[in-house]
Amino acid sequence: MDLHILDHRLRVTSISKSGLVHFTHPLIKLLFLRNRTRCKFFSLTETPENYTVVLDEEGFKELQPSEHLKVEGSVWLPLNVASSGNVSSSSQAVGVTKIAKSVIAPLAQQHVSVFMLSTYQTDFILVREQDLSVVVRTLEEEFNIYREVDGDSLPLRSHDRCNGRQSNGREALHPKLHPVLIPQNRFCVVSLDPDTLPSVATTLLDVLFYSGGSPREDEQVSASQELDCIKFFSFSLIDGYISLVMDTAAQRQFPAELLFTSSCGELWRMVRIGGQPLGFDECGIVAQISQPLADGDISAYYISTFSFDHALVPEEDIVSVTHLLQHQRKEPSSS
Repeated sequence: MDLHILDHRLRVTSISKSGLVHFTHPLIKLLFLRNRTRCKFFSLTETPENYTVVLDEEGFKELQPSEHLKVEGSVWLPLNVASSGNVSSSSQAVGVTKIAKSVIAPLAQQHVSVFMLSTYQTDFILVREQDLSVVVRTLEEEFNIYREVDGDSLPLRSHDRCNGRQSNGREALHPKLHPVLIPQNRFCVVSLDPDTLPSVATTLLDVLFYSGGSPREDEQVSASQELDCIKFFSFSLIDGYISLVMDTAAQRQFPAELLFTSSCGELWRMVRIGGQPLGFDECGIVAQISQPLADGDISAYYISTFSFDHALVPEEDIVSVTHLLQHQRKEPSSS
């Protein structure tokens, strides 16, 4: 297997719901005006709390400092696992199950925090640039590691010069087990031809910016009501490939003939990780979910956001996943 360190230096940001109006123009530019910006890596995910925007340095220049914008302080590098050198291919991703044991778990044991972004095409494992040396040392026995530079794939080994802190012999990791919530939405993971993006622009803007997915401040919403349906919509435009993750209600607003889906048209259920915002420094959060799913041979997509993490599992596996996570935590899980 090959592990590619892609040629993007990424920033992870959050825009508050109340402050979205201040960023409408730059976001529309990043969404639709590819010829007006050199941004090659752009991902926007709406959750009930905020909008998480992950983008490269060119795209980050479009976001002006604001009290409504939070920026995680590190530069992140995206890793991608490929079996034959094909990165960001147009075939559907297999999800984090296949890389949980080989990448995510070993990095967690070396106290390397990761930020996951699964798309229709592939899975990106984001690591802090300062951790690159540890990443290479940890994974070089299992992978041929390449760094993408100006379109070329250059072999990389730990003895090569590579900025970042060195591995230290810290004790084994025993991460905190975070609570999980399982809302009732049914989700789909689809793609779209970039050339057809203008034809769905109105729908995409409506779903992202005008859906009214969060309650008013004066509304009282119970925990059980929140679990009935969760607002979640993710759009990614990365190296020319588009990926959308949305529930079936949002999917019905798009022309079906324009969406690419898997041949089986599989639907997914969500596992939302975290009772309180997770932060970025804790290690092992992704591993605590992806590892048991991998052990159970359950495929999954995984999307980290600024506040919480989200795993998507096949609808037919949700009962097994619920029992598995309940057993892991030794306590009842909401469903």
